[in-house]
Amino acid sequence: MSEPLLRVTGIAKLYPGVQALDDVSFDLDAGEIHGLLGENGAGKSTLLKILSGAERPDAGRIEVAGERRILASPQDAQTLGIATIYQELNLLPNLSVAENVFIGREPGGRAFLSWRRLVEQTREVTARIGLAIDPLALVRNLSVAEQQMVEIARALSMESRLIIMDEPTSALSEAEVETLFAIVRELRDQGLGIIFVTHRLDEVMRLCDRATVLRDGRLVGTRAVADVSVDDLIRMMVGRSAAELFTPLAPRETGPVVLEVAGLSRRGNALDPHASVLDDVSFAVREGEILGIAGLMGSGRTELARAVFGADAFDKGQIRVAGREVVVRSPEDAIKAGIGLVPEDRKQQALFLALAVRSNLSLAALGRLLRFSTFVDERAETALVARYKAMLNIRMASPEQLVGNLSGGNQQKVVLARWLALEPKILIVDEPTRGIDVAAKSEVHQLLDRMARSGIAIVAISSELPEILAIADRIVVMREGRVTGETLRAEASEERLMQMMTLGRAA
Repeated sequence: MSEPLLRVTGIAKLYPGVQALDDVSFDLDAGEIHGLLGENGAGKSTLLKILSGAERPDAGRIEVAGERRILASPQDAQTLGIATIYQELNLLPNLSVAENVFIGREPGGRAFLSWRRLVEQTREVTARIGLAIDPLALVRNLSVAEQQMVEIARALSMESRLIIMDEPTSALSEAEVETLFAIVRELRDQGLGIIFVTHRLDEVMRLCDRATVLRDGRLVGTRAVADVSVDDLIRMMVGRSAAELFTPLAPRETGPVVLEVAGLSRRGNALDPHASVLDDVSFAVREGEILGIAGLMGSGRTELARAVFGADAFDKGQIRVAGREVVVRSPEDAIKAGIGLVPEDRKQQALFLALAVRSNLSLAALGRLLRFSTFVDERAETALVARYKAMLNIRMASPEQLVGNLSGGNQQKVVLARWLALEPKILIVDEPTRGIDVAAKSEVHQLLDRMARSGIAIVAISSELPEILAIADRIVVMREGRVTGETLRAEASEERLMQMMTLGRAA
């Protein structure tokens, strides 16, 4: 029996406070399409970085064609025939197809590039995948699907024998997906090994020979796709009890509808001006209610939050607050309408890490703290900070401590306190407990519960299904920019939500 094309054994990777991978092992044969699956945060991205040479593992062994290898850099991986095609395409838009395919390896002498040979060699490579395109066409003028083909052509031009594809269908239409699948199968038949990372389980069943599932940085198992069902894969991906991490919040009394979003649509992103980012999204949330928004990466959850808050424009749709339509063209408009947003990345989008806790907490409420419309009333500011420090149990040395030196949980509390000081009608929280420990997660959940009980309508977005099931009264599920379902928490389960997230429907 021949050696696998790739074998990884006991791979481990520790980041500060996070065990990203713990004793992960699997193998890939030549002429195989191998699915790599898991929820957000399962460790897939870390494993891909290690296999592509972008990260070094803390422990473990990597063998390529039976020989142990050290992948100290992406160049090492490429030398061994390992190419990675990331979800965010890594092309130079103002260069031609040919230049992108052979960048850094252009044919010719030391001084001059041979354009004739460059074009010929590009045509030879693109012919292998059936890409009929002018080698001198600028990449910026290509569709997303064509750009994806250029990435594959570049991988083939490096004589790769193993290609890693990270969510390659996330921005493709159904017809483009079928074209990509035909190419991937052809590469398999040519003897290449393919690692195919996706959240779409129907694609795994149609395309992959075997699938490996990770959960919380650990290997759950590797199965032949012919021997499993979609339900089997879902159970492998989410097979932990919500009670292990999250305690469900007690039911609350809810009032009238506070926020209504009707027919919200937006086209165009950085890669494709015609991509459907949001497609006819509608939902409502009541006073005192926590509405959960669930969906996988790329489903449009964060884009929805930014559109409602006015951070991104949308093409059509209506936003109503307390029954009255409001025009939201900027975050300032949203704040005036009573809408707040705790963004997904608190360090990049919410906090000023080099400023004190005092400044960060009081920033949004400064208009209420002015004396003579000019000077900040320091006594009022101190009282404000002290009030929310006690209310939210923010652990800090003093109000003058740099917010960047607080723990992740306390930083999140500072962001929540900032919005509480403005007394919003509606608060959108995107990944409210990302990057904080279990104890702090529980505190944030209790805080959201208290805010809802005070009458605030809360929209909570989370990629962690146990979290959504613990805190939300109702759950709206999104896939590819669309709402695919809505359910009460009492009627929901991780399996049912995962089906709506990956298949667009519940069983």
